[in-house]
Amino acid sequence: MVNNPDTTSLEDSLKAKARELGFAAIGIAPAEDDPVRAERLHEWLDAGFHGDMAWMQDRADVRQGPQSMWPEAKSVIALGMSYAPDVDPLAPGEAKISVYAQGRDYHDVVKKALKALARWLVEQCPGTQLKVFVDTAPVMEKPLGEAAGIGWQGKHTNMVSREHGNWLFLGAIYTTLDLVPDASHTDRCGSCRACQDACPTDAFPEPYRLDARRCISYLTIEHKGPIPEEFREAIGNRIYGCDDCLTVCPWNKFADTAARHAKLAPREELIDPKLSELLTLDDAAFRAKFSGSPIKRVGRGSFVRNCLIAAGNSGDAALLPQVQALSDDPDTVVAEAASWALARLTASP
Repeated sequence: MVNNPDTTSLEDSLKAKARELGFAAIGIAPAEDDPVRAERLHEWLDAGFHGDMAWMQDRADVRQGPQSMWPEAKSVIALGMSYAPDVDPLAPGEAKISVYAQGRDYHDVVKKALKALARWLVEQCPGTQLKVFVDTAPVMEKPLGEAAGIGWQGKHTNMVSREHGNWLFLGAIYTTLDLVPDASHTDRCGSCRACQDACPTDAFPEPYRLDARRCISYLTIEHKGPIPEEFREAIGNRIYGCDDCLTVCPWNKFADTAARHAKLAPREELIDPKLSELLTLDDAAFRAKFSGSPIKRVGRGSFVRNCLIAAGNSGDAALLPQVQALSDDPDTVVAEAASWALARLTASP
């Protein structure tokens, strides 16, 4: 099934092929459901920490483990693709877009590589069945990545890698092949609480537990409608996502941008975008500007809402014409955010 079967295992050949396709990390885990992971998921959902993300609650029964989704699965191939940034995500700027969204939509890049790896695996093992996933199905990629040894779930609940820091896009392949698993990764956060202390909105009620309803990434991406006023000032200049808890992790010092997939390089104009330009986007201009970007999926209304919150926090009176023009926008959420920003920018010092 593989070249030189006496000296090269299928697992070794699989990992070599994955790296050839641009994956920086790969590991294998058993597909059996883990009752501990399932219990943690249900506790998190029962606490309401998922906010408006009803899709997490709706499919919790299959999300809780690989075999809950697909009983025939025997192994999980967990993969990570690096998107390590060239510049400090916390460097000063007029508006901040999360590192992950500064380049091409990772769903497209990762899925294309996953499908190529899946085709290769079927060629080596005809008759095997498999399914590929990248963030669009009820799959717990981070706990599975930890079980497969490519990293561990840090206190901020994101994947941390000793080699790639916090900068990995995750994907998974479920297969009916009974592959030799790798050892699970041990937690190496220790006593560090840098990510907890860095959160602008205090979104971590305790280590390893995130209340998405307070998370800036959730508020600027997943949340629809007006952003609660209690979080607006803390959002600062973050217009799409937040990297604070990721960026301060000490393990990032080992991350190397040379490991980043070439197609995930950031677009220069999204590293330090200008609010004055973004506030003028109508629907057509928004779609054109963010074609091929994950930002496009939130829609013009939510994105301009975020930009108005940043404008209101900026103290920059030069933005008043753009903000004023949006105060009677047909989108009531945009209009409300514009009124708030206008009041902030015109308030007496």
